[in-house]
Amino acid sequence: MEKQISPGLKATFLVHAILGTIFGLFYLLMPDVWGNLIGVPMQEPGWYRAIGAAILGFASSSWLAYKETAWDKVKIVVQMEIVWSVLGTLVTLWGLIFAGFPTSDWLSALILGGFAVAFSVFYFRG
Repeated sequence: MEKQISPGLKATFLVHAILGTIFGLFYLLMPDVWGNLIGVPMQEPGWYRAIGAAILGFASSSWLAYKETAWDKVKIVVQMEIVWSVLGTLVTLWGLIFAGFPTSDWLSALILGGFAVAFSVFYFRG
């Protein structure tokens, strides 16, 4: 019998898909509006649109994983989410501490850090 995905991991995938879709669409479709909302003028909106596209890609992989039931079918997605969320957290924290990132980026660090912890816990519990 195949190992099944835990209800907690399914919930994590769903929350990630929803938040990723919301943030990804803002970055992709309305970088200027989003920038004004968080206090960051968008001098290069093309980069933010690319980030939005990437976030939507991650969100779609979480949505597809959410619909699965077997651990073997989602394991690589969990591994990718761990790498992405850990690196994203570290880069954002570095920027907040050393590069003058806006205070609003603490929200990004918290969200990414939360997903790093959640996906790591479910991965190592296996």
